[in-house]
Amino acid sequence: MISSIQASMASMLHLFLLLGSLMVASAGSLNENFDITWGDGRAKMVNDGELLTLSLDKASGSGFQSKNEYIFGKIDMQLKLVGGNSAGTVTAYYLSSKGSTWDEIDFEFLGNLSGDPYILHTNVFSQGKGNREQQFYLWFDPTADFHTYSILWNPQRIVFSVDGTPIREFKNSESIGVPFPKNQPMRIYSSLWNADDWATRGGLVKTDWTQAPFTASYRNFKTDACVWSNGKSSCTSNSPSSSSWLSQELDTTGQERLKWVQKNYMIYNYCSDTKRFPQGLPAECSSTS
Repeated sequence: MISSIQASMASMLHLFLLLGSLMVASAGSLNENFDITWGDGRAKMVNDGELLTLSLDKASGSGFQSKNEYIFGKIDMQLKLVGGNSAGTVTAYYLSSKGSTWDEIDFEFLGNLSGDPYILHTNVFSQGKGNREQQFYLWFDPTADFHTYSILWNPQRIVFSVDGTPIREFKNSESIGVPFPKNQPMRIYSSLWNADDWATRGGLVKTDWTQAPFTASYRNFKTDACVWSNGKSSCTSNSPSSSSWLSQELDTTGQERLKWVQKNYMIYNYCSDTKRFPQGLPAECSSTS
């Protein structure tokens, strides 16, 4: 075990030296950073790319993806979710690589009947394996205004945050044999789609198409990240190290806020689901993930 930990630490040190870090920081308009990829006109850039809207009707949803691929970064986006009766709809906002052993970092917002809370569904895939769901209610109405949803992804951890409050931390547990997303560049994707076979109360509540079109809105995208291009990262060992996020971890206040969210707003944690994992909980559940 000691030798594997030492090897993991040596691997991490090598990674830091490799990245050293000229980050590419971006806070431009959405049309500078994203391409609309599907929806046949249902996705729209508004106000010269200051606002992006996705819509869903009975015929189709819509979606977009980032122009760049990233390998580590701190990413913020403000979203205003579908209002009213959003049952059956899913607004997905996530990072993903390609291929059969892909990595993925997920925010998914599961719609609900008017007056019932949204469910924020999170998941982490590494080398094609997911099943690491944590779900939360939010402490505000995510349809009334824009709120900031953030992903911090560095070699040691992935932190999901809402309005600056951490809600989940997935730590690098390679030392105990758990793969961690660190080698595959990922794009940012978002989509609004119909998932009434499972999204609301396990599929019991169907989408009410008389409420269509359903619309979600996006603005104020910010990223401080290593951009992957032509097989190389923009973060190089020759560039000045100014990347605080690359080694960022939760401070005492962040840890306390994380515990507050998980105590009061978490409604599902795979690391507590012994019925689902009768042979034993996943290895990373021995630490907070």
